[in-house]
Amino acid sequence: MTRAPFQVLVLPYRRSRDGEIAYAIFRRTDAEYWQGIAGGGEDNESPLEAARREAFEEAGINESSRFMKLDSVATVPVAGVCGFKWGPDTLVIPEYCYGVEVECEELTICCEHTSFKWADFETASRELHWDSNRNALWELNHRLTSR
Repeated sequence: MTRAPFQVLVLPYRRSRDGEIAYAIFRRTDAEYWQGIAGGGEDNESPLEAARREAFEEAGINESSRFMKLDSVATVPVAGVCGFKWGPDTLVIPEYCYGVEVECEELTICCEHTSFKWADFETASRELHWDSNRNALWELNHRLTSR
């Protein structure tokens, strides 16, 4: 498979019976910090297709789940992703962000993560390592709570 020049970020959430929203955050195996589900596009995938695939691969989230495209878009330096794979002029790639509603409390994590946990907005925001993750979480939370 060929790595596409973009990243995706997926933020799973669920609603409790009383309407409270919890967000799943994941602890990375290789770096010991918390983040959303993140990964790169492959071949000719669209960002949404990549988000669906990554959510399934990293957390067992059904690809037919309801995904919400967020307006949040960040850029990621290629040096931290996979090097200068696309030539010396491609220095950053976009990171497209999505929320995904899940029904079950249990997620199946892959080897990229040591654990996951459900957290309220304030806790998740405080614990997320990347600014782009916090920004996307803020947008998702605002969209879900301001309706």
